[in-house]
Amino acid sequence: MAKAISTFEDWVENFHAWQKDIGFDTTLLGDFYFEAKFAEEDSPTIEFGDYKGRPKWNTYMQIPSQQVRDALLNLIVYQGDTEFASVEQQRHLVTTAPSDYDLKSAARIMAEEQRHGWQMCWLLVNHFGDTGKIEAQKLLERRAWDNERLLGSFNEPVRHWLDFFIYTEFVDRDGKFQLKMLSKCAFSPLARSMGPMLKEEAFHLGTGHTGLRRVMQAGKIPTPLLQRYINHWVPTAFDLFGKDQSGTAHWAYVWGVKGRFDEGEHDEPVDLASLNDYNRNLYYKECQGLVEQLNAAKRPDQPPLVLPDIRFRRAIGMYKDQRWTVDGKEFQGSDSEWKAYVAANLPDASTEAQLAEIFKANDWVAPKGK
Repeated sequence: MAKAISTFEDWVENFHAWQKDIGFDTTLLGDFYFEAKFAEEDSPTIEFGDYKGRPKWNTYMQIPSQQVRDALLNLIVYQGDTEFASVEQQRHLVTTAPSDYDLKSAARIMAEEQRHGWQMCWLLVNHFGDTGKIEAQKLLERRAWDNERLLGSFNEPVRHWLDFFIYTEFVDRDGKFQLKMLSKCAFSPLARSMGPMLKEEAFHLGTGHTGLRRVMQAGKIPTPLLQRYINHWVPTAFDLFGKDQSGTAHWAYVWGVKGRFDEGEHDEPVDLASLNDYNRNLYYKECQGLVEQLNAAKRPDQPPLVLPDIRFRRAIGMYKDQRWTVDGKEFQGSDSEWKAYVAANLPDASTEAQLAEIFKANDWVAPKGK
């Protein structure tokens, strides 16, 4: 039975119960210390939207309306949900780490993801009253393996270390985008939370990219097999940006609580009708560059990897349930042919069996620094 939350210390007690309930080995944390971290203020005034130029809000009561308060609470809840979900998805990987370096990397990532969830719950408990306390507790009650987390990617099983490297390369990279979009938030405690989180997130992204590069260098996993797993994860990351025409994103920008990924880096006017798509396309371009870097390390006899087209296998937005191929062609064929095409381009029992055989030799990923 979870302890009722009156103070943040009550929430911390429930957090430790969550760690135990999900089977997380806390000895992996070593001397890691959980705390709320805040950066210095980039700007004392609101940087975009209708309140631009006014002082940032430091307390709940300074937030100008209940609508804006609700929007902020929602942003914090969604961010916190992803952090705890990722630990639930990855916790079992510690028993199959290909090296001590990889084990330490995974342990650090899961520790930092928990701290990020801790940070969001600190904000909820200390700034959003009884509603915030309830939401902070609910973040510890949903489970990724029961398909209860709020966003699709975070209910998917991370089955093995290849999934983990792809996840930290692409899904965590969406996390970087979301954190940066919140880094200029008009609510100062949330904005100042982003700097430390972004610094820690950089290690997660580096682990994914270096891991996949090591996979390519080892050359034991054929790129067509690797491509299937990329095809599985990347569309879920595209969906994380939200619907193309989003009223939620529109008002979050107007109220100054969530900007563009490149907010403040140019003078181009904002298109409020397509904010999510704007940020998704920036993400797509960044990921294209990453795939090009991975291809530079592939074996000469292997076909190159490709980034799945932004329309392939989308579950939300204008391309939801539409038939687009991995390489961006509109699919022509019957329902059964489409199902066969999708199945042939995603992981299945056969690919899992192939990987299981490859993993036995433990030479499928090159040593760090090779």
